[in-house]
Amino acid sequence: MRNLWPLLIAGSIGAMGIQAAAAEDWQLLVGSYTAGQSQGIYRLIFDSSTGQIGPKPLQVIKSENPSWLTLSQDQRHLFVVNENGPGQTDPVGRVSSYAIDPKTHALSLISQVQSLGNEPTHSSLSVDGSHLFVSNYSVAEDPGGTLAVLPVSADGTLKPVVQMSSHPASWVNAERQMSAHVHSTVPSPDGKFVFSNDLGADKVFAYRFDPKANPELPLTASTPAFVQLPPGSGPRHLLFSADGKHAWLTMEMSAQVAVFDYHDGQLVQTQMVDLAAGQPVSDKAAAALHASADGKFLYVSNRGTANQLLVFAIDPATGHLSELQRRAVEGDHPREFSLDPSGKFLLIANQKSNQIVVVERDARTGLLGKTVQKLPMDAPSDLRFLLRQ
Repeated sequence: MRNLWPLLIAGSIGAMGIQAAAAEDWQLLVGSYTAGQSQGIYRLIFDSSTGQIGPKPLQVIKSENPSWLTLSQDQRHLFVVNENGPGQTDPVGRVSSYAIDPKTHALSLISQVQSLGNEPTHSSLSVDGSHLFVSNYSVAEDPGGTLAVLPVSADGTLKPVVQMSSHPASWVNAERQMSAHVHSTVPSPDGKFVFSNDLGADKVFAYRFDPKANPELPLTASTPAFVQLPPGSGPRHLLFSADGKHAWLTMEMSAQVAVFDYHDGQLVQTQMVDLAAGQPVSDKAAAALHASADGKFLYVSNRGTANQLLVFAIDPATGHLSELQRRAVEGDHPREFSLDPSGKFLLIANQKSNQIVVVERDARTGLLGKTVQKLPMDAPSDLRFLLRQ
């Protein structure tokens, strides 16, 4: 069954948009890939009492390959990477910003600029909200991936890229590591450092962030300048614990999670967890990771032929992980997922099987339960909940 939502007029708001939201209702933003039927970004209603996503979108925003969504801390602005590149409808990588209406949550475009790289796949805001860090993955070996730094005005307007950074590749995997492939870049909790995860280099690169010292070059290499990961591991996404003392990193190509202690710009590895130990390479494609709001559990997706979500208990003292559960995602290629604000459900964006799967979650044990909904959606890639103002 294919998704019929793209047939709606872009930007239209359905009847649900003018009704008062129920106490259990939240608005959900979905980013997607647009090579098929998807038109871009979808704004939906999610009922946390039932785990059901509303049958029709509140709004459809036309946008080319809005694959990753970044919300400002006050949720007044949304920043979107348009993961474009050679051979696509729009061959130019771009970044877009949107205003979010504080009452209705309706989106309206503010600005769009070039990312100065191919296939921008991730973005994050500096802690002070002044800069956006964009990871140009670049599927092709030439020109390879880059990190781009864009200033952000107080009204959400994106300014052109002021700084670019690239890294030498590891050359371990002849198909995927002959050049840099920056997959994500995130700031440290204290806002003083930035860490760029390069799948093509098998390294996490560390930078100091000080835009006041040099607005045109806000990033400078830290000491040490990088964290070395195992050859051919392909680091993807980094997540800090809520207290800022630990961090977890998915390594896509080896299907592992590295655990770190963190202090003052230093990441020190303390544990390595295998998601697909002893399994064939086709089972190894680690992707997203998210912690529960209470900091007790970590959830990690593994794609490939495995197509699983793994649940781990987090040791509060060390950040170490203990496996609790492996659950099928009931679809193909779980690129991203999200815990709903109530903590009672987990939503999975199965990109290649064109669906969002909603499963129950036990907040006490962290375990995932039965599936409550499978919603057709063409190539979903990211899920973000809007909190009530």
